[in-house]
This record gives sequence, C-alpha cells and structure tokens, in this order.
Amino acid sequence: MVRHGPGVKNHRMREVKLSDGIITLSPLRLDDVQAHLAGEDELLVRWLNGGPGTREGIEAYFRHCREQWDSAGPLRAFGIRTGAGEVLAGTVDLRFAGEGLAPGQVNVAYGLYPSWRGYGLATRAVLLATRYAASEGGTEAVIQVEPENPASAAVAQRAGFTPGRPTRSKDGTRFDWYVRDLYAAL
Repeated sequence: MVRHGPGVKNHRMREVKLSDGIITLSPLRLDDVQAHLAGEDELLVRWLNGGPGTREGIEAYFRHCREQWDSAGPLRAFGIRTGAGEVLAGTVDLRFAGEGLAPGQVNVAYGLYPSWRGYGLATRAVLLATRYAASEGGTEAVIQVEPENPASAAVAQRAGFTPGRPTRSKDGTRFDWYVRDLYAAL
C-alpha cells in the first residue's frame, strides 16, 4: 500500500499535485518552457543545468519529463509553483536510479529562479518532494552539492539532511552528499 502525506493527490501519475499551502509541486509541462527560460540565470546554469537553455532543448527535456511520469520512469520532475496563479518559481527533480545511487536511494536536485530565492521555497519543495519519494518506495534521499555551492548545502540542512560521504562524478567533479532517512518523511 502506498501512503501519501497531506496534500498528495495521486489519481494518475501525471496528475500528482503536492502542496503545503505556500507552494505546490506538480509535473513540469510544456507551457512552463517560457517561464523556465525567463527564470534561468548564471547560478542555475552553473549548478543545475550545465549550460544555458534553448527553447528547443528545454521543450525536449520537458517532453522527456512528461514521458517519465507517464511510464513511471526513474525521473520525476516537478515545477515549484507559488501563489493563486501557481507561478513557476523553479524546479525540483527526483531520480529513483542513477550513478552512485544504491537501491532505495533517491537523488534530489532543485533550483529556484532569482526572484524567488531567499524565501524558504527550496526547503519547502525538498520537504514535499521527499515525502512523495518516501510514498513511492524511496528509503533514503540524497542531495549532491558541489562544495562551492553553500546555498544548496544550506537548503539540504534546513530540510533535515545530514552530511554524508563526498563522492566524485565520472568527470571528476567533487560532490558533498547530504542524506535523509525517508521513513521519517511519511
């Protein structure tokens, strides 16, 4: 049986909507492309995207995200939305499989657009996303942070993650791991 915390609706995979009353997480959609491109800045490019986005590239990625939802694939990408109009403020991704992850571990990655930083929205998004990850069978959440990104490490710590082992990616990039037991998230 899958248990869902408050605010979780799971009628069909692509209709998942999570809310804490301040933010709402729902799957990324093609009509989010323009807002994402408008919100992208140097920090998102550096820490999350790996390069500046193009309309074609973002559309292809958002289509891939939707396919992952529809097929219950390992990637679950959410838009972080706020306000009555559910304005897109950023993204949070869950990866239920990937490089360096053990079975049950779920990688959490997040980014906010500049005008939404500093209000605690990333921490809220991580908490909602990890609750969802736990309801989908994840046992431990992992946030991988480059040491030069203290803002991301601060979000992890505010969301109850504790320092884990540092690792290196295939290209040699060092990441500090922050981990959180997901049984406590339900």
